Amino acid sequence: MLCLEELLTLELFKALPRNRLDWICERAKTIDLNIDEVLVKEGDPPQGFFILLCGRMGLTRRSEGLEIPIGQHEAPSFFGEIPVLTGEPAPVTARAITDCHFYELSGDDFLTLLHECRTFEQMIFQSVAKRSRGLESFIRNREKMAALGTLAAGLAHELNNPAAALVRALQDITPAIIELQHMNLVVGQHQIDEAHTQEWLKARDKGYEAILHKRIDLMSLNEREDQILNWLEDYGVKDAWKLAQPLAESGIKIETLEELTTQWRDELTQMRDIGLRWLALSFEVMSMIASGLHGAERIAELVQSMKSYSHLDQGARQLVDIHQGLEDTLRLFSYKLKHGVEIHRSYAPLIPKIWAYGSELNQVWTNLIDNAIDAMENKGVLEIITLLHSDRIEVQIIDSGSGIPPEIQSRIFEPFFTTKPVGKGSGLGLEVVRRIVEIRHQGTIMLASKPSKTQFTVCLPIIQHRTL
Repeated sequence: MLCLEELLTLELFKALPRNRLDWICERAKTIDLNIDEVLVKEGDPPQGFFILLCGRMGLTRRSEGLEIPIGQHEAPSFFGEIPVLTGEPAPVTARAITDCHFYELSGDDFLTLLHECRTFEQMIFQSVAKRSRGLESFIRNREKMAALGTLAAGLAHELNNPAAALVRALQDITPAIIELQHMNLVVGQHQIDEAHTQEWLKARDKGYEAILHKRIDLMSLNEREDQILNWLEDYGVKDAWKLAQPLAESGIKIETLEELTTQWRDELTQMRDIGLRWLALSFEVMSMIASGLHGAERIAELVQSMKSYSHLDQGARQLVDIHQGLEDTLRLFSYKLKHGVEIHRSYAPLIPKIWAYGSELNQVWTNLIDNAIDAMENKGVLEIITLLHSDRIEVQIIDSGSGIPPEIQSRIFEPFFTTKPVGKGSGLGLEVVRRIVEIRHQGTIMLASKPSKTQFTVCLPIIQHRTL
């Protein structure tokens, strides 16, 4: 049984009269936990008010499948008041770090004490406010880190292909250039006349232009490759299949190949087909360069998008292009979108830049677009619409998901409210969105949802000069 002296080790209970202290001692239930035993699991229904008199309790919260430590209670202390007061499930898991000895007062008994003593009530609500601020701050940081993690994973995924293409091009181009130098040396020893050399160079340069500017019809490429392969085999080229593809990609015509090789048909040395091999290898090298250049450009584009997204090279507040922010966000989400999400854009022309916190607005677009993708289960239509009014810019983000039930729509922006399973959502994503839009930018955000259409509308005031 809880004794009076133990109870008075906590400042909280010194505000209560003696008869109420005796009442608590009579009604409190003894609980003992061994190391690593769980008292309350995140998501459990409200239980009671706990008075810890010996030991330490660790608090954790699930995030992306991991148990993240967020704090501790060390004796003497109390906890459990928040779920009892709110009626919401436990926001954290409480686990014994050491052997623990404490008492539990039922939720009803705790509320009775709260209503009877004003000082006790004030101290409890001060504790609630402090703990809620700490939990909210922790989860806000986790939200930001989760958003960055999502984008980092997507960025790594998107960088992988162009980086691999660039590596392949650099690996393969060295032996190809060495082989071309060898061919040039062999041909140079045969002292080919200048006019004929110019014909080969002209064919090569024309093929270069076609490869660099992608002038070849991809629909007919396979047919063209088969025709060139047949011609090469008739000409007697060994391993003709190796030459057919690069020659086809250059757009070179069979008539041109006929003209270039006329004087070599009766040649019995390697000179009979070295020109064809030189031409094919030259085109192959140019294709490698074009592929590597495309990969490098894609890497630069993604890096620029991330830099623009985070506004790393600018101050906290600057002139922001809303359309660029939306496009940067979509580009960084492309790894998620390309598996079944169709994007419909309808951007108003001549939308001005506005004075805003660019990286924070991009966090708004990130949360809304990510939620939309999840709501559609990665398959559906995502619409992004911008409208220009006289004093504001309106951004609509619409998904074709199952919708948000009417009975919870009024709570969707509440802190810690989430429809996702424990560990999948913090309940602060949309609260962060609301805070950034309404408090940081003096704008508004509205929700309209029904099956197959959920629309978030963000309105931002047009401010084109520094006012804050």
